[in-house]
Amino acid sequence: VARRELRLILVSSLPSLFVGYAVLEWMADTRADLLKIGLGLVIMLSSLQLAIRPSGLAKPSPGASFVGFGVISGLMSGLFATGGPPLVYHLFRQPMPHERIRETLVTAFGAAQAVRIVLVVAGGNLPALSPVALILAVPIVILSTYAARRWPPALSQRTVRRSVFVLLFLSGLSLTLPAAMHIAA
Repeated sequence: VARRELRLILVSSLPSLFVGYAVLEWMADTRADLLKIGLGLVIMLSSLQLAIRPSGLAKPSPGASFVGFGVISGLMSGLFATGGPPLVYHLFRQPMPHERIRETLVTAFGAAQAVRIVLVVAGGNLPALSPVALILAVPIVILSTYAARRWPPALSQRTVRRSVFVLLFLSGLSLTLPAAMHIAA
């Protein structure tokens, strides 16, 4: 784990996660269409991240950039439980080994999701079937991961990236367009 960078990310992302979750609670009842548009745009921008490979940096970014991306990630984690895209973009541009980047991301995402789950439970917003879904999902994820490693699809990485880009972009569009049309009407 890149300890310095992780510390900067957590110090900035966790407080902004609370702000994002508070905004979600405020908007959920009265402005659900705006939330859908926001999430759709985040998904579409994230898909573009797959299509456009950012160039690597020659030297590490300053601490303030990790704080800034941490704030954005925290807000997105609070609002949509998807704080990954800004951190993935920023960290994969850093001149660090990919293993270190992955471990840093996993730790940051784990901390953010643990805090968000506590907020959801404390707010009484945990759907009744969530524990059942969790129990059913864990074996499926384990088996799917095993199968994907043991019998990888006969697709090039480029084809997979393009497919994921198209699916994500269309998912974002399917959220954004109906909500925008509803607001316009």
